Amino acid sequence: MSAPERTERDVTGLLNMAGHALSNRLAAALAGIDLTPRMQCVLVHALEEERTQIQLAALADLDKTTMVSTIDELERRGLAERRPSSTDRRARIIAVTEKGRLAAAEGQRIVDEVHTDALSAMPDAARAAFVEALAQLADTTRDQGPQPVRRPRGR
Repeated sequence: MSAPERTERDVTGLLNMAGHALSNRLAAALAGIDLTPRMQCVLVHALEEERTQIQLAALADLDKTTMVSTIDELERRGLAERRPSSTDRRARIIAVTEKGRLAAAEGQRIVDEVHTDALSAMPDAARAAFVEALAQLADTTRDQGPQPVRRPRGR
């Protein structure tokens, strides 16, 4: 029996492999300053402007449970804290401490270095076009369309 003919490269597979490799490199590099990519992402987004935990979870593409544990860990390390919002007394925002700001700055230097190193495998002229094309592809996937169908559990 023969396999069906492919008419396009397996873009999903290529993106998954590249993403996995880059995520591993980034995690290893950030481990040197005792941060995870998730923590770095949350710190940077929290520094941009006053944001709630829910807003940060959406920006970091994290589910609520993962976000809570991430903020708990940032608080435990003295990098961030939950505070009342200055604009909505019912809301709590994630405020980055000075220690967290310094960690985020060092983390961003590392993130940029890892990304620059990864892109250095490409010719200079292709880098900007690649990043732009990747951004366009990521934007088209924001609307995730139909979600996977979950089969009912057997009883």
